Amino acid sequence: MPTSGQASLATITRAYGKGRFGQIHYRVAGSHGSRSPLLLLHPSPISGYVFENLMGDMGRDRFAVAPDTPGFGMSDPPPSPPEIKDYAEVMLDFVAEQGLGMIDVMGYHTGALTAVEMARQNPDVVRKIVMISATVFTQDETEAFRKQYVPKTADERPAAMAARWPSFKNEFWAMGDNLNRKFNIFLDGQRNPDWSFWGHRAAFNYNIARALQETNHPILILNPEDDLWTYTPRAAPLLKNGRVHDLPGWTHGFLDAETAKVGTILRGFLDH
Repeated sequence: MPTSGQASLATITRAYGKGRFGQIHYRVAGSHGSRSPLLLLHPSPISGYVFENLMGDMGRDRFAVAPDTPGFGMSDPPPSPPEIKDYAEVMLDFVAEQGLGMIDVMGYHTGALTAVEMARQNPDVVRKIVMISATVFTQDETEAFRKQYVPKTADERPAAMAARWPSFKNEFWAMGDNLNRKFNIFLDGQRNPDWSFWGHRAAFNYNIARALQETNHPILILNPEDDLWTYTPRAAPLLKNGRVHDLPGWTHGFLDAETAKVGTILRGFLDH
């Protein structure tokens, strides 16, 4: 098999699968081989689109799949606000439906919580976990975050989007040179005003500290200098079998701006 440096970028294709709440839209790259498939779980309220460049790299030497979790991207929503355990159940169903067997899981923010919960619910399906950031908050911090994520109506959204875009592209999602891609990521976060805040709601309800303390799986937590930079290090003493890898100077968009370096980090953890 060619090394990642020799192989061409993998082609990404898209499809729909069946889920307990309706259809699940997903992206795939690469092919099955000796390495475990890599399941990629996006942050809220975006979609698997955020992983496309990384999938092109990781798909060189393994099968990579990035579903849109229920209610995000082009996947059907659940009938009522879900919890992280519900997202985990849906993703475990998806893994079984796709016949993936034992998998590695990489989750980004809300997706990281779902990854850990998947391992708790079915430890024989998940092999290794990569988290991008960890929401280890105090109760006061959780309540403060809840107040920041108040849903806006469809009528309120256009003005809010116009006001938000400059800071999003220049400060929040600061890395990456492709402005059109960055704008599409931004638009992904504006979909479905009726339920786009459900992911954050579920994240704030989830006790990640307890979940990490109860998890024996190998865990690598990537800590870019994003909005969770100061909270993520709190996860280190909770890990039974893992570590926090600081990424100073990197922030949202690093999966696009530093794709090859991320791939090297991931292979160093997943393949050894």
